[in-house]
Amino acid sequence: MKKKKIIIILSIILIFLILSFTYINLDEKNKNTKEVKVVSSLIEKQEKREKNFKTKGYTIKNPNIILDPYDNSPLTALILFETITEVAPKVTIEGKDELSTFAHKFKKDKKHYLAICGLYANKENKVKIEYTENGKKVSQEIKIKTKELPKNMVLPTSVTADKENLTNDLYFFTPSSIGYTAAYDVNGDVRWYLSNNALWKVDKLKNGNLLLSTERLINNPYYMTGLYEMNMLGKIITEYSLKGGYHHDYYEMENGNLLIASDDFYNDDGTVEDYIVELDRKTGKIVNTFDLKDILNMQDGKSENWSAYDWFHNNSVWYDKKTNSITLSGRHQDAVINIDYKTKKLNWIIGDSTNWSKEYQKYFFKKVGNTDFEWQWSQHAAMITPEGYVFIFDNGNNKSKIKENYVSAENSYSRGVMYKIDTKKMTIEQVFEYGKERGSEFYSPYISDVDYLGKNHYIIHSGGIVYVNGKNSNQPAGFSKDTTLVSDTVELLNNKVIFEIKFPTNNYRVEKMNLYNKNEEVNLNSPKTLGSLGKTKVDKTEFKLQMQAHKKDKNYNSHEISFQKEKDRLVFKGTFKKGTDVKVLLYKNLKVNTYNISISKKPYTALCVDVFTEEENEKGLTVTRYINQEGLKGKYSIYLSIDGKIYNTEEYVNFSQE
Repeated sequence: MKKKKIIIILSIILIFLILSFTYINLDEKNKNTKEVKVVSSLIEKQEKREKNFKTKGYTIKNPNIILDPYDNSPLTALILFETITEVAPKVTIEGKDELSTFAHKFKKDKKHYLAICGLYANKENKVKIEYTENGKKVSQEIKIKTKELPKNMVLPTSVTADKENLTNDLYFFTPSSIGYTAAYDVNGDVRWYLSNNALWKVDKLKNGNLLLSTERLINNPYYMTGLYEMNMLGKIITEYSLKGGYHHDYYEMENGNLLIASDDFYNDDGTVEDYIVELDRKTGKIVNTFDLKDILNMQDGKSENWSAYDWFHNNSVWYDKKTNSITLSGRHQDAVINIDYKTKKLNWIIGDSTNWSKEYQKYFFKKVGNTDFEWQWSQHAAMITPEGYVFIFDNGNNKSKIKENYVSAENSYSRGVMYKIDTKKMTIEQVFEYGKERGSEFYSPYISDVDYLGKNHYIIHSGGIVYVNGKNSNQPAGFSKDTTLVSDTVELLNNKVIFEIKFPTNNYRVEKMNLYNKNEEVNLNSPKTLGSLGKTKVDKTEFKLQMQAHKKDKNYNSHEISFQKEKDRLVFKGTFKKGTDVKVLLYKNLKVNTYNISISKKPYTALCVDVFTEEENEKGLTVTRYINQEGLKGKYSIYLSIDGKIYNTEEYVNFSQE
């Protein structure tokens, strides 16, 4: 028995030595490999830049002036200096008139970090700094020269402003096609923009910081890794990463948590835009989820844009404290729905009940009131006003669920519409609309927004107007040649237009916001990174003594393959024809993780189908895929399998766990 145990132990040692020797040989074989290109994150870059934010040795007469301090917000600057005693400087950024001039008073201190926002591009801006020290008034004018706007910056084609009824707040736009996330004043001048572009909603949190999407995709065509909390200077305060990413909209709840339109990319149905998460701002953890597949029938209420994987297409999130409920907008069911936050059960549906199952008919409202009532179609930006009304941007697509009754784009219109609902009697009344009178010139078949600024004070944003060959189109931007785009934003006060701005592009949303917050101060604290992108699904893990692989050849090089490392994931890019079998293999310690690379536009392309263009069929489709760091640690050799032939990329990736 003893002899048998000794033999087993010796066998184990022998196997270990063989494996160790094999691994050493493999290391020897791969010692000429190089590390993939490592890309610095915005947070890593900004931490380096803050080393230059020095006040020592600088005075009001000779300040330290840093233009675009975070290399992300070109029309901002930092003015740094010190004073002998504590003073509270007031800065004034001179504009063309009173409504384009901005001022802010900072708190008392000896060391001064003054955020200068709202500069004009390509101009020597005048900034006045004033304070009182030891009973003496100090006033200093500083000139800051800025660079030109980017060539692809989109400028308004027309601006109409009733300045007697306006403030010096800015209009913040997020583009859906070309352009930048930018803010314009009442004269239509660009006074702020981000060089690292953000998509979807941009709004201010209760603490005054901006909340907007990251610049990184998690999946095509527009699902982002998460959200940045950022100040106007472009500094990231916190980055929130989400396993299902972020799209379209979020809502800040009273407790600070965020309700976010996200996705469950690994659900069995392969669906998108039907999943809401609640994120704890303090921890970055998901504390609640709302899966619309558990609430609605996916086959009901189909609009023209309905598809099996994008059946609901949620494009807005709104929480109402009075009723403890969440209101969502399902574009592809022409339905605005309301669900109970606690029970997650359906409360009501606004929309045409045609094509909905019998079991859901009780959730629809009965029309009452004026005869001009209309249902909404393919709507966006549903919200609950302080009066309890439901405010919606009614895109107006087709205006029917019955194909034979569809209204053409040339005869259609979009509008902002407000409904008064009675959830006890289940009645609905239309109490406001704007846009119908504008006809097809105000027709947006997709995106767009409404905002409530106060009683009888609204913004109606028709952001997705599309013309093809001069005629109104139902197709979103980029789907057709000979396309002309228009974005038309109207501000109404007591049913009178007090501001209108048009752009030769499409913009997703608009928010009217102040440039400076009441307690605006420069934040030099270290940024936080919260949440996670999750573990990337592994097709299989194998135990291999060695990896038999070919050197890169003509076939390999024809696919324009590249790898690079971001802080939390490996990024793979290549061009392949439809049907090509592609796998990324990560090798470490005799184990291989295999990741399938889908050469497809589906299932995460919400507004298009998986049909390749003629050029893509001929030259191939360029795909970008991601392997997240979570669950991986250390150095991995990278291999690539193309139609069963394994290549040694001669590169490795190093996943370090923080």
